[in-house]
Amino acid sequence: MNKSDLIDAMAADAGISKAAAKKALDSFTENVANTMAKGGRVSLVGFGTFSTSERSAREGRNPQTGKKIQIPAKTVAKFKAGSELTSKL
Repeated sequence: MNKSDLIDAMAADAGISKAAAKKALDSFTENVANTMAKGGRVSLVGFGTFSTSERSAREGRNPQTGKKIQIPAKTVAKFKAGSELTSKL
């Protein structure tokens, strides 16, 4: 399912226009991204939790040349599925 498929499904389920569903989905993703950018978490009971995690700097290898490279530290997004979502899988 891609974004447009999700918008179509949301509009059909909620009985709203596709434009309203797109606006709601965009608002949701923007708010989740902004909260995570500030280091916060977004918990949706039963669905899951969006959060961030810090990856430390490490040494790696270029797979083509085998040369050692330094991989910088960075912040990555995480998602932990909730119990209701896990049980549906």
